[in-house]
Amino acid sequence: MFELHASKVSNLKNDVLSGLTVALALVPEAVAFAFVAGVDPLVGLYAAFMVGLITSVFGGRPGMISGATGAMAVVMVSLVAIHGVEYLFATVVLTGLLQILAGIFKLGKFIRLVPHPVMLGFVNGLAIVIFLAQLGQFKFTNDAGELEWMQGAPLYTMAGLILLTMAIIHFFPKLTKAVPSTLVAIVAVSFLVFGLNLDTKLVGDVASIAGGLPTFSIPSVPFDLEMLKIIFPFAIVLAAIGLIESLLTLTLIDELTGTRGRGNQECIAQGAANTVTGFFGGMGGCAMIGQSMINVNSGGRGRASGITAALALLGFILFASGLIEQIPLAALVGVMFIVVIGTFEWSSFRILGKVPKADAFVIILVSGVTVYSDLAIAVVVGVIVSALVFAWEHAKHVTVHRSTNEHGSTVYDVKGPLFFGSVANFLEQFDMDEASSDIIVEFKNSRVVDHSAIEAIDTLADRYLSRGKTMHLRHLSSECTELLTKAGSLVEINVIEDPDYHIATDKLD
Repeated sequence: MFELHASKVSNLKNDVLSGLTVALALVPEAVAFAFVAGVDPLVGLYAAFMVGLITSVFGGRPGMISGATGAMAVVMVSLVAIHGVEYLFATVVLTGLLQILAGIFKLGKFIRLVPHPVMLGFVNGLAIVIFLAQLGQFKFTNDAGELEWMQGAPLYTMAGLILLTMAIIHFFPKLTKAVPSTLVAIVAVSFLVFGLNLDTKLVGDVASIAGGLPTFSIPSVPFDLEMLKIIFPFAIVLAAIGLIESLLTLTLIDELTGTRGRGNQECIAQGAANTVTGFFGGMGGCAMIGQSMINVNSGGRGRASGITAALALLGFILFASGLIEQIPLAALVGVMFIVVIGTFEWSSFRILGKVPKADAFVIILVSGVTVYSDLAIAVVVGVIVSALVFAWEHAKHVTVHRSTNEHGSTVYDVKGPLFFGSVANFLEQFDMDEASSDIIVEFKNSRVVDHSAIEAIDTLADRYLSRGKTMHLRHLSSECTELLTKAGSLVEINVIEDPDYHIATDKLD
């Protein structure tokens, strides 16, 4: 269960120190996302602890950090506003059960269908979202209760501390890598603010993080069909967002570490974490790309890093809330700015002019939708657009070559895949009137992919029948032949040479 790679001593040390760093960065994020969802800050902190702990122990990607996320919080806000927080807890429980089912039925493998341009757009869009989320720390509440941008000395102080934090994170590893530079930066800037008595925003200015242990409680909702109608649509969306963000983050961490996580195991772990969280007063969550990047960059590779982060966060809530509340927000903002710089795929600017225009469009589209809507919609839109582009391009690759054999029959040799996107082009290449009375359609160099293709063959047979001509189909799979109801006995099958394959819509291994 515990995968501490290479030397256990050195890696355990790295995991523990990295976990402590992540825990510090989790505090303002969890509090901020709790505010977004319209719930008490402790609801977000409890979710970060429980989701982080369970997924770190049982998840399919050691070193990946999970907790309360903004992508899920924006979906929760309307549910909480209309029905209250108890309905949120019930929804989180149902969300977890749906995610467990997704893992049991091995739906995690479908993340492989996400094209690389969509991955680039996802990473860039999420980096922008993380950056924009930090801008809220540059605002303060005036006497009228309205938010205003900082000006003058407070702005310069915060900007200076942010730049100092980023500089320490960047240059400290050149001196030593024994301690994560992120942790050093947070501690150093905190001591600087305390020693010089600088006037700047602290974690405690956002909210108090003091609390007790989370307690078990069954959500106080009526267990009837009406309640299920309310929470089920929210649970579906939350489950989809949580799994998509988790599996895409898993893929990203796989690339960074040169290893491979287990997608279906991660689905089950995320589901179990959300189910438990819902019963213990948490808002639920999923993988966090920002904190996962901090962990990986700080040397965290094994499960101990995530476990340490979760337990340290609980320790902050129970015993060290007063100390953690003295950490300058500028230090944590600086950490997140470094994450933004490391997360954003800067090479995408260079490759935009070199990749196909459709791929460049998908990168920009997914990035934009991620920023202005949410991750799940962005990924779905990106996959659909990529699939349509693929279908359009391959629709051009179906060609039909006409010839006459030694028996005087007209032979049409089909080349290329026959599917919903290419059937129109396929049918246009047949001349109904000029062909002989005996027609052979050769599928040796073609692949019948879906039911649209079968219907097109059916339509072709019907056209020749209406003209009193005989049509034979050769090298067509037996499964396709069974579905050609209109061709009937006119279908000629070469049993020896016919390929044995399955139609793609029948079975997916």
